[in-house]
Amino acid sequence: MGMESDSKKTKDSFNSGDSTRSLPFPDEVLERVLSLLKTSKDRSSVSLVCKDWYNAERWSRCHVFIGNCYSVSPEIVTRRFPNIRSVTLKGKPRFSDFNLVPDNWGADIQAWLVVFAAKYPFLEELRLKRMTVTDESLEFLALSFPNFKALSLFSCDGFSTSGLAAIATHCKNLTELDIQENGIDDRNGSWLSCFPENFTSLEVLNFANLTSDVNFDALERLVSRCKSMKVLKVNKSICLEQLQRLLVFAPHLVELGTGSFSQELTIHQYADLESAFSNFKNMHTLSGLWEATAIYLPVLYPACANLTFLNLSYAALQSDELANLLSHCPYLQRLWVLDTVEDKGLEAVGAYCPLLEELRVFPADPFGEEIINGVTEAGFVTVSYGCPRLHYVLYFCRQMTNAAVATIVQNCPDFTHFRLCIMNPGQPDYTTNEPMDEAFGAVVKTCTKLQRLSVSGLLTDLTFEYIGKYAKNLETLSVAFAGSSDWGMQCVLEGCPKLRKLEIRDCPFGNAALLSGVEKYESMRFLWMSACNLTVNGCRNLARKMPRLNVEVIKDNGSDDQAEKVYVYRSVAGPRRDAPPSVLTL
Repeated sequence: MGMESDSKKTKDSFNSGDSTRSLPFPDEVLERVLSLLKTSKDRSSVSLVCKDWYNAERWSRCHVFIGNCYSVSPEIVTRRFPNIRSVTLKGKPRFSDFNLVPDNWGADIQAWLVVFAAKYPFLEELRLKRMTVTDESLEFLALSFPNFKALSLFSCDGFSTSGLAAIATHCKNLTELDIQENGIDDRNGSWLSCFPENFTSLEVLNFANLTSDVNFDALERLVSRCKSMKVLKVNKSICLEQLQRLLVFAPHLVELGTGSFSQELTIHQYADLESAFSNFKNMHTLSGLWEATAIYLPVLYPACANLTFLNLSYAALQSDELANLLSHCPYLQRLWVLDTVEDKGLEAVGAYCPLLEELRVFPADPFGEEIINGVTEAGFVTVSYGCPRLHYVLYFCRQMTNAAVATIVQNCPDFTHFRLCIMNPGQPDYTTNEPMDEAFGAVVKTCTKLQRLSVSGLLTDLTFEYIGKYAKNLETLSVAFAGSSDWGMQCVLEGCPKLRKLEIRDCPFGNAALLSGVEKYESMRFLWMSACNLTVNGCRNLARKMPRLNVEVIKDNGSDDQAEKVYVYRSVAGPRRDAPPSVLTL
């Protein structure tokens, strides 16, 4: 629906009550103002100005973000916003990624799709995270929305490649199919052959995390037909020779996820691959590189000139391999690596990436007992000296010191996201054997813009006192194996005015800590607590005090009164009706 039609609806809604009432702003001015607001948060704020602005925002909004599928119902959403074309919807708690949420917990997309089919037949985009999506739902989606263009599934489960085949068969206008890190039944790669031979509209295709071999002939034909392909991320079954053939047909790529990078090539094949990459001077994102070997990395160098994001989280590179690659990436802003690069590799990050803003270092072997390789506080400190713009870090390591963290935040005081994961629970400062309290105290005291914090290591309540006192812009806090008493959690709940998400596991916090947040939870998106000292009666007291909250206890095999896992969230839809027997709704 175009702007002219939106304007008419807006005007009709204004005039329905009083035909003589004049507006403070003409419709065109309101529409112009709203068009400049890009975030849902800003648009929501505008809707509170007055009834006229509320109605204008209601009719003109085309995209809606729902951070918890049980915080609202699809019926409420469609009544509130009648002209939505794009929906982003999140389902299960984040700890479902760690198998802490039962498979049948809920978050099924089907009920939403049924309502959308009736109210949003013009829906074009659907982006789902941690939702349950069946093949039947994907087929229903493909058949119900004739103008559908974009589907993104991230960490979803319940479907197979048969569902993808339905999308490929029936979505004639599809421009984006993005399948990331899903619990998918990957039966075979024949789904790619289901795109009609006259289909040409695809611009984004990501199936990097599928495991089976794909029908390469079908993939090659598809890429050759889709002349506007900008993003292509294939899985590890695609070899280098096949990748070269795909690149020839996709000259406009700006994001590429390669397959396996270890095939033996002839001299002629190597030259062809090098030539293919030399044509991508404007590529800004590179990922994949499974099983990458040093001999083939130089073919990437011509395409690295303008890279801003390099994702090496599937490539176990050594330090010298990373250094050689980074020396060709002068504009890099985001870097994801495995800890196989070791501290020496991070020295190269500090030397070659002065514009770096985000660094994520993942463990290649998170369950290994011995420190055979990996990164330490030394590598992190080196990066902080060379990358003054760094403001987002996710750093997995097995040792850290208070002094190192203090140095890091002194060098990079603009951190908005600081996620330090010392992988051995309860690990102290290994040089002094002291708790890591002063490290995170330095983070919250120095980084006044901090929005997200993950703490780890040996921590007492002092850490949480620091957080409550200084982290006034904190929105998300993740805690595991930390704290001394209920006092720690109380400090956070009473001291962080902008807190929206609180994730706690394996901590000594109990009912008193839970109930200390009674006045806080309605302003938060959720609270998750597992393996803490909570009881069902304590959770029932919270539910009784705050009837507008959904308080869910996920039962395992513990005692009847023990609350092993507790999920608390605000909802305008009331208690959900699809909870399995293992979920007790209070």
